[in-house]
Amino acid sequence: MPSRRIEAVAFTVGAASLGTEIAAARLLAPWFGASTIVWANTIATVLVALAIGYWFGGQIADRDPSLQGLSRLVVLAAGLLAIVPFVAGPFLRVSVEALDSVEAGAFAGSLLAVLVLVAVPVLVLGMAAPYAVRLSVARVEEAGRITGRLYAISTVGSLAGVFLSALLLIPLVGTRRTFLAFALSLALVALPALGRRFVLAPVGVALLLALPVGTVKSTAGTRVLWDRETEYQYARVVESGGERRLELNEGQAIHSVYRPGRWLTGDYWDEMLVLPFAAALRAPRSVAILGNAAGTTARAYGHYFPRARVDAVEIDEELTKVGRELFDLRGPRLRVYTADARPFLRRTGRRWDAIVVDAYRQPYIPFYLTTREFFALVRERLAPGGVVLVNVGHPKGSDGLERVLSATMGAELATVLRDPVKDTNVVLLGTAGDASAGRLRAAVPSLPADLRPVADAAAGRLAHRAGGGSVYTDDRAPVEWLVDTSILQVAAHGER
Repeated sequence: MPSRRIEAVAFTVGAASLGTEIAAARLLAPWFGASTIVWANTIATVLVALAIGYWFGGQIADRDPSLQGLSRLVVLAAGLLAIVPFVAGPFLRVSVEALDSVEAGAFAGSLLAVLVLVAVPVLVLGMAAPYAVRLSVARVEEAGRITGRLYAISTVGSLAGVFLSALLLIPLVGTRRTFLAFALSLALVALPALGRRFVLAPVGVALLLALPVGTVKSTAGTRVLWDRETEYQYARVVESGGERRLELNEGQAIHSVYRPGRWLTGDYWDEMLVLPFAAALRAPRSVAILGNAAGTTARAYGHYFPRARVDAVEIDEELTKVGRELFDLRGPRLRVYTADARPFLRRTGRRWDAIVVDAYRQPYIPFYLTTREFFALVRERLAPGGVVLVNVGHPKGSDGLERVLSATMGAELATVLRDPVKDTNVVLLGTAGDASAGRLRAAVPSLPADLRPVADAAAGRLAHRAGGGSVYTDDRAPVEWLVDTSILQVAAHGER
């Protein structure tokens, strides 16, 4: 048996198995988030599929112990892997819409999606490992040495697959082409043992690689101005009715809006402009925005409060670039930083009159932005009389996340108020001093004319924080579990 060919197959199969796992999690993230629950579903499904593949692969290898038989399995896996990204969008869209109708939550949806999309090709990949061992072992006395060598080669391949997908392929060519790249490598490594009649397999995958990504994107009747697979997510800018929207997570979440010549949105972003006046009568002289996206809030601050220094922090540099190009992201004293929110606060010694926290990866807020330690850091970075404003997104009728954040903020800040601006958004205001609806109402006459009705409406809603809720810490902050449980509870209530 040509041992070098078998070792090449083992290496490539190992790379494709783990590379597929990384790409699968990335494929699901726009729809169900990138929480530990989604990762657990992905890893569990891959492990179960590999285990089943090992079982059946051993049996098939005993029936047909030939390099051609192994190569046919690898080509089959290549074909199955190649179709995953093409059925992913339509399948996940239907899955999300079906789940949204009963709001069944990310857990069931992500598990189902991974099972359907990834389990079968990974199962076939798993069949290759015992097959390779069966072909390589000629005598019992060399079984241990050969098996160990093949497992080592496969594991090195797995390491290569992880780093290739995470550090090179996904950032440079996107998730879809990452699947296709691994499919192509499988087809190529299997081809020498199968002959010319199988040459169409790698050629077909190569042609799929050449297809423009936009051919499988649904625009749902909107005009797509820009789309990109960034280091962190899939993002696109769509335009309809004269309004531009930055959509992340395949349109499941809108993170910035823009209308030429207008600065108010009619949404929760407007509250960030007026709520600081609930604690101080003067306009903020400095503002930090953690989770700037394409800059809706930063742009508005620059227009209405041009003397305020605005430090806009966004982890995804591509969103900042498109903000400047398509969302008029600019301001007289605007500074933009590409950084993660909490490390940025930790490194700086600056203090602000207002800190806005709007850093979501739908439907979750990063756990390290929900803890007592985080709000202790925020308190240290607030100027005297300063406020922190936290956008709390939640399912309709669910206040679990709001109560937890309120309790956690209250453990570090003397005053916590709530502004229920929408059915799915509450803005929490926290300060080490005093704040009230009365102060906000008293400031209304001094505000720019556009902001007066916004402030007056906010003052009418502003109230003390909701009671209850656990205080989250860096050690224990089960945000994903809380959000998913809230969704399930809302669904159960709706079904009764």
